[in-house]
Amino acid sequence: MRIYSVKLLLLLIALTVALPTAVWAEAEEKTPGGAAAKPSAPPAAADLAPSARSAILMDADSGTIIYEKNSHDKLPPASITKIMTMILIMEALDDGRIKLTDKVPTSEYAASMGGSQIFLEIGEEMTVDEMVKGIALASGNDASVAMAEKIAGTEAEFVKMMNDKAAQLGLKNTHFANCNGLPASDHYTSAHDIAVMSKELLKHPEITKYTGLYQDYLRKSSEKPFWLVNTNKLVRFYTGADGLKTGFTNEAKFCLSATAKRDGLRLVAVVMGEPNTKTRNAEVSKMLDYSFAQYMNHSIFKEGDSMGTLQVEKGSVASLPLQAKHSYSVLLKKGTPTNDIRYELKLNDNLKAPIKIGDQVGRIIVYQGSQVLTEFPVDAPQTIEKAGLWRLMKRSMGSLFS
Repeated sequence: MRIYSVKLLLLLIALTVALPTAVWAEAEEKTPGGAAAKPSAPPAAADLAPSARSAILMDADSGTIIYEKNSHDKLPPASITKIMTMILIMEALDDGRIKLTDKVPTSEYAASMGGSQIFLEIGEEMTVDEMVKGIALASGNDASVAMAEKIAGTEAEFVKMMNDKAAQLGLKNTHFANCNGLPASDHYTSAHDIAVMSKELLKHPEITKYTGLYQDYLRKSSEKPFWLVNTNKLVRFYTGADGLKTGFTNEAKFCLSATAKRDGLRLVAVVMGEPNTKTRNAEVSKMLDYSFAQYMNHSIFKEGDSMGTLQVEKGSVASLPLQAKHSYSVLLKKGTPTNDIRYELKLNDNLKAPIKIGDQVGRIIVYQGSQVLTEFPVDAPQTIEKAGLWRLMKRSMGSLFS
């Protein structure tokens, strides 16, 4: 009797252990086609850019990082360098130092650039508009140097401006040795820093009129028209893509900072060190697909919206209306309630002239309930010089009698 009891006990234990396995196996067998059923889930972030040496995925408005991989590694950027070159060009346009119609001469040095180029000849002149096309579409090394010399006098002085801007943006892993990305010692950046630069460039929304073009002509009415085809093929084949910059050297391999916008959500995806263009484009597309499927943005300000008034002590302009030069929004998972999202505009105390265009003059703090979601810097929309004594006296008298 005792032997049978022991056998019965062992049988019950065996059935108890095996039952869950048997039930799960049955569920798998009932799956159409005989394949094991798996819960549906978004692709794992670790799988978004498996072939890239470094990568990052960022919301262009808020700077929220969605995915990153070795994003702070210092790497050669090749022609992605030109993102910083274009930032300085757009700032010079905004500040009135140059105009799109200005003629830009080609020096012997600019014409000597190798690699990708628009084949400028010594002494040839093109407008700023044409040079920017040559940089954005054809990645013209010669056009980049010509614009550097137009803005700063020499490429060396322009490169100093590039490094100063990198420091202003807080880029810790970036140093430039030239304006076009040709291989050079001490010339490096990171995927993270490229994303921040891309975000900064996109504050000038007119840049995508160039970077989003697939093809165009230079010297169209001349005897030697030059057909430009964008090196970033995603602008043609990926819905919503309109920039920003490709890069390739033997050392850097295939790099890309891409941006795309759908339903008000603009993203920046950066990959570095990809083995070929096909893999580069496929992995960037996968990164963008993942974000558009999972996320939405909530608008705080649209481009052109009034944000408040900037008061400047002893400035040539006493007060200045602040308008949103670009969109401000926060990144949220789809389906997140937004009824308790609010913002505060906090301007710096005792702002005194002179103030340069782009100087931070305050910040926008966005809350959800009592929790801070994100903060945006608010930059001076124009340069405000220090007012002369006569102007200050007139202003004081006016305020006294008013």
